[in-house]
Amino acid sequence: MTPPPSPDHSDDAVELLLLNAHLWEQADPYLDESIWVVPMDRWTVSTENEYLQSMLAWERAPALPISQWFEPPLNPPSPQWLEDPEICQLLDRLISILASEGIELEWADHLNDRQLYTLIVRDILPSVEKKCDLPDRSLRWRCIEADDEETWLTYYATDEERLQWSRELGYPLPPKREPQFRRPIR
Repeated sequence: MTPPPSPDHSDDAVELLLLNAHLWEQADPYLDESIWVVPMDRWTVSTENEYLQSMLAWERAPALPISQWFEPPLNPPSPQWLEDPEICQLLDRLISILASEGIELEWADHLNDRQLYTLIVRDILPSVEKKCDLPDRSLRWRCIEADDEETWLTYYATDEERLQWSRELGYPLPPKREPQFRRPIR
């Protein structure tokens, strides 16, 4: 004969179920058919609650220019007015500040400091994105254009990806090279 569940465990299960019902009620205005693609029927109630909490945080998060995610807002000087040593110093600081909000720069090591600084000031900081306050949240910004296959193939694609691309499209591959400007991962 199995012993009855301990009162503490039973109370936890009831609390989880009550929270689950409350989260579903709050999520209702945001739901569409895409919610049923998620395999929640195989999740624990605790995992389902975490998912619903993150979904609600996303739905309620303000969409702001990235420059406005910070206090005070980021407004770095235009690169055209800066000398290279100033760019280098400001770039290191900007990368650290962006990392503090979970903004990670990917595929940036082919860009020199001036190019990367310009990309941050011109493209990243004005970009309107959801500022979602969740633990372990990150926003990965790929520092090449979506259609810039040559840069991707030259510096970032694996040998396997390069071979697959060549087979599928039948074009010659650009020579593979190491990025010139290795930056530490933050």
